[in-house]
Amino acid sequence: MKKPSTVLVTGGCGFIGSNFIPYFLDKYPFYTVVNLDLLTYAANQENLKEVHNHPRYRFFQGDIQDVSLVKSLFEKFQIQYVIHFAAESHVDRSIDDSSSFIGTNINGTHALLEVARRFWLQAPFQLRTQYTSCRFHHISTDEVFGSLGPEGYFTENSPYKPNNPYSASKASADMIVRSYYKTYGLPIIITNCSNNYGPKQHDEKLIPTIIRHYLDRKPIPIYGAGNNIRDWLYVIDHCKGIDVAFHKGQLGHSYLIGGRNEKTNLEMVRSICRLVDSFDPEKRFSFQESTHIQFVPDRPGHDTRYSIDASKMEKDLLWRSETSFEKGLMATIKWYLQKYSKWSSFHGEL
Repeated sequence: MKKPSTVLVTGGCGFIGSNFIPYFLDKYPFYTVVNLDLLTYAANQENLKEVHNHPRYRFFQGDIQDVSLVKSLFEKFQIQYVIHFAAESHVDRSIDDSSSFIGTNINGTHALLEVARRFWLQAPFQLRTQYTSCRFHHISTDEVFGSLGPEGYFTENSPYKPNNPYSASKASADMIVRSYYKTYGLPIIITNCSNNYGPKQHDEKLIPTIIRHYLDRKPIPIYGAGNNIRDWLYVIDHCKGIDVAFHKGQLGHSYLIGGRNEKTNLEMVRSICRLVDSFDPEKRFSFQESTHIQFVPDRPGHDTRYSIDASKMEKDLLWRSETSFEKGLMATIKWYLQKYSKWSSFHGEL
């Protein structure tokens, strides 16, 4: 049995964090999780209703840029580990107004690093006795690498070429995290993931938007010609990858976590709508591309293709994406059909 330890999870009420915390608490009986979340529009405490009364879970509402608050949590709980999810993440919003992205993603990450450095290190490259096993795990995105052509993959050695304010803010955060390892010896890990999908994602994202518009009999808006390609990763597979990298990753390293599921946005619409159809016993819907899809002007700086080579995770840490795309998509659609309860007559095998 390991010694009881406390992990500060930032942004734990968001999509990935709210899937990670229940998984982590269930798997590890020796960790207490302190969740710090500002509860912006994209976060929801109901996402964590299964752990609200958990004896090893604590929630605090607040901003990671609030250094005094972060210090108080480090002092009160003797924080030994940080898993940093908190981020503004919607590209369209960053194009409209990037200020909150600069604040949370860059300044917030810096504030967390500074507090961790001052608590964990007595001097550069010298950990305090009680923090010899500490670790700062920064969760990032493949979007920092920019856009790929029709061939090739992102790897840990790919150059950073962000093309929108969101990805630029995450790239900046990655570099600041790395600098704290190189300059101070702060024990850090960075993971960059591909597009996640699964339960608890905010309604503005692509998959919930497709489901909601289809059920509402509204045209599904798709940028450009729908040919942009993303590598889709089921969120629980990502949580397992974070777990492995957090515990076994080499300090100072970055790891790419991907699903090896490349799909165009148009393919996503087709797959989702046809699966929704399969859940409707009354056959009220029948997907017709010409009727249900509305192509809209492309957004500025829209990356053409993302694809991750997860070989380092697979070979060094023995992690592999386990969930087939169809199985993950089925689970995701079931969750949203239950969420949008006015369509409760969609039962199938819910």
